[in-house]
Amino acid sequence: MSERGLETPAPLAPGNRRERFELASARVPFRWKLVAVWTGIALVVGVLFALAGFDIPWMLDQFFFIARGLPWTIVICGLAIILAVLLALLGALGRLSSNAVAQGLSSFYASFFRGTPLIVQMFLIFLALPELAPEGLPGLRDSLTLTALQAGVIALGLNYGAYMTEIFRAGILSVGQGQSEAAEALGMNYRQRMRRIVLPQAIRVVIPPTGNEFIAMMKDSALISLLGSVISQMEIFRRAQLVGRADFRPLEAFVVAAILYWILTSVFQFFQTKLERRLSAGFVRITSQPGVVTPLEEPA
Repeated sequence: MSERGLETPAPLAPGNRRERFELASARVPFRWKLVAVWTGIALVVGVLFALAGFDIPWMLDQFFFIARGLPWTIVICGLAIILAVLLALLGALGRLSSNAVAQGLSSFYASFFRGTPLIVQMFLIFLALPELAPEGLPGLRDSLTLTALQAGVIALGLNYGAYMTEIFRAGILSVGQGQSEAAEALGMNYRQRMRRIVLPQAIRVVIPPTGNEFIAMMKDSALISLLGSVISQMEIFRRAQLVGRADFRPLEAFVVAAILYWILTSVFQFFQTKLERRLSAGFVRITSQPGVVTPLEEPA
């Protein structure tokens, strides 16, 4: 009791303090909090970067030499993802087929290329493939002798196509069976049903995981450097490896390569997000809570 007969206020409980902090945090816009977090991360990375003692002038001087590998990285991944999508579509249709030959071939393809390392597949295609040609057919042996770039593209396409087979199969199965039955009742054959009804709807489900596979492919394209390549066709990692070894700056060169890969994947993620939102228009809605997407509610 105080001198005037009034009770002294109770000390602020820990729970009340946390509630006040949450209320104060709720008044701050989400974007400001996000900027603050990124600013803090940038400061920590900058301090670590300064403490590491990197040769900054050398990194700036060699940045554009290493960056000239960006077009080849994009070309490699672009060709490989086209091959992977075609193989994944064929593999998914084979896995869903009632034909024993088609299902057996697609199952073997997916099992082998998912069950062996990518680097082993690259060396098999690059070194072992020419050995399969008979000795009496030198022309065939020459045709099977591929450059490092060609072998890398084929290996990436085969490997990622095997993983994406299950993605495409799940996308096709996500389309209701009733729609295929309705299309069949209208007189559509199998090809027409797949081309007009099933595949257009499956694309909406397939795009997000396919984009993630493409991002992973961009990073795995660095494995092609182990096969060797001419300087005019070197991708990012191979250029960083050579210039870093020549000037005894391997760490600085790999940091530059990492920054370039990060920029490349970030740009692709931006466009992937735009594409996903465009394809999902009418199917999902964004709530007031940032970053949360929920299904569109059906009318009562």
